[in-house]
Amino acid sequence: MMKSLRGRFLSKYKSLPTMASLKQTFLPPLNLPTLHESFDNNNNIVLSEVTKDVFQEEFQELGSRKTKPLCEETQETQKEDEESPMFPEFEEKCPPGGKESVVLYTTSLRGINKTFEDCKRIRFLLDSFKVVYQERDVSMHLEYREELWNILGGGRVIPPRLFIKGRLIGGADEVVGLHERGALKTLLKGIPLVPSVSPCKGCLGMRFVLCLKCHGSCKISVEDKMDDVPVRCPDCNENGLIKCPLCN
Repeated sequence: MMKSLRGRFLSKYKSLPTMASLKQTFLPPLNLPTLHESFDNNNNIVLSEVTKDVFQEEFQELGSRKTKPLCEETQETQKEDEESPMFPEFEEKCPPGGKESVVLYTTSLRGINKTFEDCKRIRFLLDSFKVVYQERDVSMHLEYREELWNILGGGRVIPPRLFIKGRLIGGADEVVGLHERGALKTLLKGIPLVPSVSPCKGCLGMRFVLCLKCHGSCKISVEDKMDDVPVRCPDCNENGLIKCPLCN
């Protein structure tokens, strides 16, 4: 009776799967190099020359792969952000002194309400970004009007017109459309910020003051002339104004 039980136990034990068979059944074959081991006098495992050559080839392959440092990738990303790809889309029309700045031609006359409101919209956007820009009022200075007409081909041009870094951006509709798409902020990158939010103490933001020589009359008297007829003041414009010496 005991012998029969022992025989049954041995037969069942031999039928159990081994760990090697389980690994072969459930694990996929790995194409790993065979490690040839040997032992030195101190019973330390020593890899054979074949295995060492395999590892040396792997290390050489990893070393040959050139990867860009993180700092270089960051610098390239920043450079792409600074150099806006949209600038080539705008026509190169550079006003005097506007190569690296923002120039806005406006008018302060309310004769045409739409023109006045369009100028106000662009001025509001530039003020919201707190960037330094040159506002050239064509109604306050005839030279600005002729300057704008010459830049755009000599024809009659109605403001507003915005120029950024020597490129014609356009009027109110174009500028507002760029702002709604988030592109205007990109175009203004690199423009200096306004150091102070308070208006100029000399002109209170008007950018013009009365002529100090003729006091706005555009006429001066010349003492050397016997007839004492007033002559045209050489310092002021047609409105008896001069550019503010503080903010211009």
